[in-house]
Amino acid sequence: MDAAIFIDKDGTLIYDIPYNVDPDLVVIRDNSIEGLRMLCERGFKLIVITNQCGVACGYFGEEDLYIVEEKLRSLLEPFSITLSGFYFCPHYANGIIHEYAVDCFCRKPMPGMLLHAAEVNDIDLSNSWMIGDILNDIEAGARAGCKTILINNGGETEWQTGDFRIPTMICSNINEAADCILNYHYV
Repeated sequence: MDAAIFIDKDGTLIYDIPYNVDPDLVVIRDNSIEGLRMLCERGFKLIVITNQCGVACGYFGEEDLYIVEEKLRSLLEPFSITLSGFYFCPHYANGIIHEYAVDCFCRKPMPGMLLHAAEVNDIDLSNSWMIGDILNDIEAGARAGCKTILINNGGETEWQTGDFRIPTMICSNINEAADCILNYHYV
C-alpha cells in the first residue's frame, strides 16, 4: 500500500476565490511547488480533497470542476508534480439543487472522500497526511486515520474545537508542511 498526501484545494493548494471555476483564476499558492515536488519524489501520492457546495447551490455544475482539475494538473506538470486523484463533494444540505441538497458522508469534516480515495488508490491511511487550511480539513483527515497539518494562513475563522480537530502539526505553507512530513517519516 502507498502513502498519500491529501490536500484541500481552496485556500491550501490554490488561492481561495469563492465558488471559482474559471481556470484562468486558478493559481497555485506561493511556497507550495517545491514541497509538492519533494513529496512526489519521496513516493507520496498527491490527492486533492475538496468540498464544492457550489454545485448544490446551483452556481456551477460538476463538469466545471473537471476543467479546474485539468488546470491544476497543467500548472503542476511542468514541475514533475502529478496528482493521483481529484475528489470533490458536491453536496450541501441547504443547497437548492435537489439531488445534491443532502447530508452526506463525503463532505468534510466527514472522512468519506478520503476513505473512497484510499480504497481506489490502495492507500495506507495510517501513513498518510491531510493538509488543509481549516479545522474541517483536519477533522476529516483525523477521522480517516491520517496525520494532519493545518496550514495557518488565515483560512480558519471559526476555531471550533473537538476530538478530531487538533492537527498533528501547524505550518505556514505547503513547503514547510512537506519538510515536516519528510522529517517525521524519515528521522
